[in-house]
Amino acid sequence: MSGLGPGDLFLADCPARLAVELIADKWTVVVLAGLSKGPVRHGELMELIGGISRKMLTQTLRRLEAHGLIRRHAYAEVPPRVEYELTALGATLIEPIHMLAEWARANGDAVLNALDEDPKRVAHND
Repeated sequence: MSGLGPGDLFLADCPARLAVELIADKWTVVVLAGLSKGPVRHGELMELIGGISRKMLTQTLRRLEAHGLIRRHAYAEVPPRVEYELTALGATLIEPIHMLAEWARANGDAVLNALDEDPKRVAHND
């Protein structure tokens, strides 16, 4: 054991911080959720997700593959076919994603109402 306390998990050199930064990205959770039912092609993901550019989807898929959360499989066919699927590691995030989605569903109105009550409380980037 390293002797780190719970508050130390997110220090700059901690692997947990890298993991949180990866999944906190705007598109990561959405892409992982899109892959949760099985292998999907790039174009199918574009349609499923909506609002993501082709370039951003490609960048997100590459980053998730590099971090071991998804697998890219290119089939030797004409025309070429590529599918993406979750790895065993990526699949471990699906339950937490569902929990987060449930929280958002249950509390989304409260979050928006708080913003409507005092729009000046919106955090500013430092």
